[in-house]
Amino acid sequence: MLPAKNKYKQLGQNIKANRVSYLMMLPYLIFFVLFTILPVIVSIVLSFTDYDMVQTPVFVGLENYFQIFLNDEYFIVSLKNTLIFAIILGPASYVICFLVAWLINDLKPLARAFVTALFYIPTIVGAAGWGVWRLIFSSDQYGLINGFLMKLGLVNEPIGWLTDEAYILPVLIVVSLWMSMGISFLTFIAGFQNVDKTLYEAGMMDGIKNRFQELWYITIPSMANQMVFGAVMQIVNCFAVGEVSAVLAGLPSTGYAGETIVTHIMDYGNLRFEFGYACAMGVVLVLMMQYSKKLATSLIGKMGH
Repeated sequence: MLPAKNKYKQLGQNIKANRVSYLMMLPYLIFFVLFTILPVIVSIVLSFTDYDMVQTPVFVGLENYFQIFLNDEYFIVSLKNTLIFAIILGPASYVICFLVAWLINDLKPLARAFVTALFYIPTIVGAAGWGVWRLIFSSDQYGLINGFLMKLGLVNEPIGWLTDEAYILPVLIVVSLWMSMGISFLTFIAGFQNVDKTLYEAGMMDGIKNRFQELWYITIPSMANQMVFGAVMQIVNCFAVGEVSAVLAGLPSTGYAGETIVTHIMDYGNLRFEFGYACAMGVVLVLMMQYSKKLATSLIGKMGH
């Protein structure tokens, strides 16, 4: 390994030799540092304080972290709900993104572009689509599902889809699944287009007989990088579920049935102004994401080989 002094010297030479490229990257790097790196550092520092955004932060050590796991029963509820989202929504949305991209891959370019846009629209409309879901799952007789069920005589009174603790989480998972065809989906589309077509011809000569064998033995290993990136994005999306719960089920939801770590952070940060405690929960969430990303990357890396 090179000494630290030589490393810095080599880095300086590299920057000087590629100064035009680094100059073009500078605007992004500035925004990345200001709005990603710096907030993370500040959040870690504030997580060890009692801070309400008015008074000067008071250092409290690990008190916030002890409170998270020992005294905050609703954080445990939010942790459980977040893990349910990650376990159900993560793999389901990942598989759906991959299969839909695989099915439309062989379409003609214009048709493929149209279908891709069609599936990607839910991710684009975002908040505008939540109004439709509120109408669909409205808890009175005017809700589309309740009206349909009552018309068929299957229920006698409206079901509280977004107010009954038994239904809130399943409804949120369904809505989140509808919105999950995002960056991962586009990544898989690009990955399928970049697979070397000659590999399929060689595979046929080696005994591959159908498209499923092509998918397992050729496509998946050839798309290892895209699959890892897609997995990382799906993990981030699953652990970051929060806004859809706040909009549809309320903040907090009935009996905290739809509470996730993100909505719990929103509750303490935006409503109670306990920023130190909210930052501590944010740090815990980031650590969970990082561990999950490493695990997913390891598993998909083994599939690629």
